[in-house]
Amino acid sequence: MDSSNDDALDIIITNVVATFRVRCHLNLRTIALQGTNVIYKPEVGKVLMKLRKPKITASIWSSGKIICTGATSEDEAKVGARRLARCLQKLGFKVRFSAFKVVNVLAVCSMPFSVHLVDFTKNNRPIAR
Repeated sequence: MDSSNDDALDIIITNVVATFRVRCHLNLRTIALQGTNVIYKPEVGKVLMKLRKPKITASIWSSGKIICTGATSEDEAKVGARRLARCLQKLGFKVRFSAFKVVNVLAVCSMPFSVHLVDFTKNNRPIAR
């Protein structure tokens, strides 16, 4: 049997989550009032900011910690994070981009066989909950 490209799985990265810090305190109210594409969530203590290119959503906390979601590659996540830092800089904050880290990658693929979840869980009890 020829094991060429027929056996290869087509894995598609759908979401990359990254974190970084701007090393300064951020006034969320200022970001909400002067920023573009923002949603202020005072009950949670954060601001959501969306970028169109690359298409990412960032959760911004007043401590300067930012989580970016929605990128489809590590490079796209880093470019989006830097663009976000630049937006905050333009709003007057003394931003210093640091501690960039990819914390999660979500990918999907089609398996060449079916997976019976109930049986899989029963057979792999300690690791599959």
